[in-house]
Formats: sequence, C-alpha cells, structure tokens
Amino acid sequence: MRITVVAVGKLKERFWADACAEYLKRLGAYAKVGVVEVADVDPGRAGGVDAARAKEGDAILAALPAGAHVVLMAIEGRQRSSEALSRRIDDLALSGTSDIAFVIGGSDGVSRAVYDRADETLSFGPITLPHNLARVVLLEQVYRAFKISRGEPYHK
Repeated sequence: MRITVVAVGKLKERFWADACAEYLKRLGAYAKVGVVEVADVDPGRAGGVDAARAKEGDAILAALPAGAHVVLMAIEGRQRSSEALSRRIDDLALSGTSDIAFVIGGSDGVSRAVYDRADETLSFGPITLPHNLARVVLLEQVYRAFKISRGEPYHK
C-alpha cells in the first residue's frame, strides 16, 4: 500500500519536522508513505482568498497520485475512532485500493475542485488544529491504524 499526504505549506519549525520524520520512519515497516508539500499562497498577492485557494487547489490536485483514493481532512468531515480508521484502511486495501492520499489544506481551506475530487472527508473533530500539528496527528493516526490492524501493541 502507498499512502501520500499532500499538505499545503512547509514545516518551518524543527520539532514539527522531527515528529513527522519519526512517524514516517515507523510507517516504513507497513507501507510506502510520503509527504508532498505544496506552496501556500498569500491571498494578498494572489488577488484574494478565493484566488489563493484556487492556486493551492491546483497544486494539490497536481500532487495527487493518479487513481488514488483521496481523503480530504476537513473539520466537517466524518469522525472516526482509531479502530474505525484502521478498519477503513483495511477495507480500502481489501477492495483493491493500493494508493490512498490524505489532503491537508491551507489555513483558508481548499478549493471546490479539491472537495469535488475527494472520495471522502475525515475530521479530527470540531476542534481547530494548526496545520503543522494536524500533519503530525494524521501520521500518528495512520501509524496507529496499521498497528491496530496487525494486532500489535501501541494503541492503548
């Protein structure tokens, strides 16, 4: 299985990058996992929020692997427990899906085109997370999902 995280913006602080690197290293035992960072666009320079979202959206869509099952991280998305996320990833794999792409948009959200491309939306709940932290949490939850799926200790 291949998992791609497409995220708007770069991890500027070392502690975010180190946390992501740790989970990417751990995930290497279970799947091929990569992160693609697309540039965040300043609305002031792009002609407004909608124009910035559109430019970021084009970059997100271009970064998605062809044929991937796309999961958009969105506050209004479906909430799943760690066990349910594990089952969902297993179900996708059993149905023949070999590529899953998770999308973390920018601070102003994502374009309509990205919503339209998404196969499903996932939420960490009604809380607001900084995008850097959302990336760490996502990678941790995907790692936890693989551990749960294989009955390995970690998730309690």
